[in-house]
Amino acid sequence: MDKKGLPPTRAHTEWYYKRSGMLMRSPRMLNASWVEPNATEYLAPNCVAEAARDFGIDDDRVWMALSHAGLHDGKLLGQWDVAAEIGAKAARLNPDQLLKKAQQPEIEARARASTAEVHGLQVTQRPTFLLENEIGDRTVFSGLVVAAPLAAAIEAMLDDAAAYASHAAHFGAPPAG
Repeated sequence: MDKKGLPPTRAHTEWYYKRSGMLMRSPRMLNASWVEPNATEYLAPNCVAEAARDFGIDDDRVWMALSHAGLHDGKLLGQWDVAAEIGAKAARLNPDQLLKKAQQPEIEARARASTAEVHGLQVTQRPTFLLENEIGDRTVFSGLVVAAPLAAAIEAMLDDAAAYASHAAHFGAPPAG
């Protein structure tokens, strides 16, 4: 989230979680204890998850562990040592090595580039989903959490890609130039 999207207080976050939890009919109340008043960014969890990639972790287990630790357990993810410990446990890595890697300038640059890419979508709601297929179809859902429209978009994009493949099989690639 950008600075204006961050919750200003824990009380604000608690209100948001209560409202969202009711709308989603969630059986669990999210924990707002991760919110640090006056924080302008949460760089540590972003860099820890990014650094884990350099150790061969190419799935979402670190992100999922960090999210769970913050949203369910209220851990202070903005603190480097906390984020590194959680990420290391999830990835079965040495926490000191992960922390050292996470604090390297190139890791921060990659995390900030990824964040800038999301900000480039110019969305204001979470969750946000960007769907893109191999032929360049793109769709963005911002704030929408109902499965049916997401599934319909995915099906349409898969169908379009299959149609392009069929066309290429019958007529070949487009002319050069």
